[in-house]
Amino acid sequence: MVVGGTLQDWARLPDTSWDELVDGLGLVADGAGASFLTLRAFEQGPDAVVLVGWERRVGGCHVIVDPCGDGRQRFAEAMQRLHSDEPVNEATVAEALYAPADGEPDLIVVLGESTRLPPSLVWELAYGELVFHPMKWDELSPGDLVDAIADFARRERRFGGLEEDPG
Repeated sequence: MVVGGTLQDWARLPDTSWDELVDGLGLVADGAGASFLTLRAFEQGPDAVVLVGWERRVGGCHVIVDPCGDGRQRFAEAMQRLHSDEPVNEATVAEALYAPADGEPDLIVVLGESTRLPPSLVWELAYGELVFHPMKWDELSPGDLVDAIADFARRERRFGGLEEDPG
């Protein structure tokens, strides 16, 4: 998952730039073995802009462009998608939140300073590994995703557990 920019930033990016960005990032994610890559706005921003999400397959990777910059809104919408006969538990909530992706993100690339978490991420922060790139949305390139994946590959994931005491 890559999270960055406001909806105003997204709206200013021309369609040709979107196509290049989605294709370039999708190829990097596909090359790394990812079956899904979600691009999400960091936050709504100060001015009301409505954008429609879309999806595209790039190689074997399904790229999801999700403009919802409000994690609370996304959570409420996911709850509304649950059927009344479904149990409300971690599995059904996660399935509704991540759809059409098939699971939680392993890597979350956040464009911006590491002193502020995106309000668009409520649920995803539990076990995703965060990599921060202090840059603007329109500066993002496929090379930045390559760097983030390399950083991620060097990490020892503990999924909320503590580091074992070597002594």
